[in-house]
Amino acid sequence: MAPGADGSSPFVRPYAVTGGRTSARRHLALEALVSTTSRGREVMHTLVPEYEAVCRLCRALKSVAEIAALLGVPLGVAEVVVGDLAEYGLVDIEPEAGADAVPDIQLLERVLSGLQRL
Repeated sequence: MAPGADGSSPFVRPYAVTGGRTSARRHLALEALVSTTSRGREVMHTLVPEYEAVCRLCRALKSVAEIAALLGVPLGVAEVVVGDLAEYGLVDIEPEAGADAVPDIQLLERVLSGLQRL
């Protein structure tokens, strides 16, 4: 989300889309994996640009942290958009692993890479 031609901040539009919300209605872990549903793929072209961008990105699994990094938006904005899309049935969020689960090294590397790009 590059600055607009008028020099406006790249964050103004996402915050407008989220209605000023900076936290999702449901808690999303940074490493939670998001994928676009078949319904999301069907209707993504009708969505506002930020929602469409998330649906396009998540045709392949992406973590919430990766989504934020790739779109160049704050994590809070990415969480709100992903949470809204999940409520509409346009994306699926992989359930969080239990406390005793062994972390997936590839997933942790992807999350770290996404965080470093922030």
